[in-house]
Amino acid sequence: MSAFDKYKLSSMELPRDLKKIDTKAAGELCGEIREILIDTVSKTGGHLASNLGTVELTMAIHRVFDSPKDKIVWDVGHQAYTHKILTGRLDRFDTLRQDNGLSGFCRPDESVHDAFISGHSSTAVSAALGIACAMKAAGDKHHAIAVVGDGAATGGLFFEGLNNAGKSETNIIVILNCNEMSISKNVGAVAKYLSQLRTKDSYHKTKSVVERALDKTPVVGRPIKKTIRSSKNAFKNILLHSTMFEDFGFEFVGPLDGHNLDELEKGLKAAKAMNCPVFVHVNTVKGKGYPPAEKNPGEFHGVGAFEIKTGNPDVVTSDSYSSVFGIELTELARKNKRIFAITAAMKYATGLHTFAKAFPDRFYDVGIAEQHAVTFSGGLAAMGITPVFAVYSTFLQRAYDQIVHDLAITDYHAVFGIDRAGIVGSDGETHQGIFDVGLLTSIPNTTIYSPSCYDELRLCLSRAVNDDKGIVAVRYPRGSQKPTFGEFTSDYYLEGGGADTLIVTYGRLCTNAARARAILGNKDIKCDIMKLVRIYPIEEEIIGIISGYKNVIFFEEAYCEGSISEKYSSLCKNVTPVSLPGFIRHAPVDVLLDENGLSAEKMAQKAEDIINAT
Repeated sequence: MSAFDKYKLSSMELPRDLKKIDTKAAGELCGEIREILIDTVSKTGGHLASNLGTVELTMAIHRVFDSPKDKIVWDVGHQAYTHKILTGRLDRFDTLRQDNGLSGFCRPDESVHDAFISGHSSTAVSAALGIACAMKAAGDKHHAIAVVGDGAATGGLFFEGLNNAGKSETNIIVILNCNEMSISKNVGAVAKYLSQLRTKDSYHKTKSVVERALDKTPVVGRPIKKTIRSSKNAFKNILLHSTMFEDFGFEFVGPLDGHNLDELEKGLKAAKAMNCPVFVHVNTVKGKGYPPAEKNPGEFHGVGAFEIKTGNPDVVTSDSYSSVFGIELTELARKNKRIFAITAAMKYATGLHTFAKAFPDRFYDVGIAEQHAVTFSGGLAAMGITPVFAVYSTFLQRAYDQIVHDLAITDYHAVFGIDRAGIVGSDGETHQGIFDVGLLTSIPNTTIYSPSCYDELRLCLSRAVNDDKGIVAVRYPRGSQKPTFGEFTSDYYLEGGGADTLIVTYGRLCTNAARARAILGNKDIKCDIMKLVRIYPIEEEIIGIISGYKNVIFFEEAYCEGSISEKYSSLCKNVTPVSLPGFIRHAPVDVLLDENGLSAEKMAQKAEDIINAT
């Protein structure tokens, strides 16, 4: 018996049967879905508040449109749990984010109803437009629907997509889910504009009043109404109060109450009937239906397991690399007034809330705009400021050009606090932090630190802001520190001596390397161990040490191409690199490390095999 058999949804053919029921019955199903979301995420962890806010919206989309013929593109997939439930994945929903279970994001290889992969924000309009243009070329009259959170609307790619989509003459519908939150509170002029639309429905009231009045005006009323509708000048804006989305070329529908199914369905049917680019503005409440999440939507954006009754997330915020980073940066800023901190809509997630409280005039949240964050850092650096941009490894990927062009060429000094470096676990392929090493080592004037404990993080950060030049990255994993070995007194630490075999690694893997050495020692196999802390640029001194060993096994939690281990293996023929082969699926971190030869046991076995072979 499935855990979900008690729900009416379990006996339905989804999404087809949703069109067979009335609005009241659909509303009852929304209540079931909220129960399923809260119960499941309390056990598996995941994105709760954003999904609770999109239940009715998702229900309305699937009742009005015909997936998978109509293509629904979610931006970002963390608001698409209800979509998964309504597209035939209810029986597996308790496997969400679990090993060999459902992904926490949309994946086309998981379901035909997932039109496009969705792990990073602000991409949906561009992807949906590509889909809409392809359907138009094929004579397909179905729609492409981009569902965008208002946090994602602070990203530049969103506007690049709108710029093309509004004049595309395709059946694209952009639905803006406006809840005034991304992860941190939304910031900037766009957020302010959307908030004004959210709280003031004067646009449509004014438009309706004007049009009704003109309809009743004899002889000249209807011609004037037609002229106003087709006009692109200020006269139209004065009478109809045009939104900026209409200026992009969209028809505009909304604002709609995102928790009123009847209103949502009428609005979406109107948008569908227009057969042209349409922008639909929907207002929702993040965390809707679960008081703890409504009260603290940021805290319940992404959570581990939690107790439903109390709403207490099973997470430790103080004992983590992120919190230590934020506290240490704040202490350094007390002594150095040139230190400024930047985040891309992740003040709490990156630990910068401590800095923001202490130095609000030196803290900047730029919204979901990593490219802007890097170039903004370049502007600060050009004026003698030391910018520190705290960002997840996976999100730094979006700013490659800006790192090259706006920092590296002019050798400006900027610091990246690269959070969630390495394998992150259950968020999967789109979020694993395994590409930043290869990305940054391809750029001149770059230094990279990878501390293995909190004390090393503090020392590396101090060096990065006060002593080093150029681009300096301090990368650290998700979660808390584990026992390691050696003290950070130089760029590396070598333990042992006299063995023919050397294990080299850095960061979180130092813990596993120490355990691997102990496993080998229990078998009377001698092995030295080296911990790198300043992992790039490569030091001649380290090459000299490595060259003195018969066998060197370099274990690395990064993608193999462009990795540090690959660079050493090209310089020293005795080095065997063991790194990550490609995109890494979602599963617990320990499972993935073992699967890829990076657990203590697999490290020891690899070393033993090489020693026996030589």
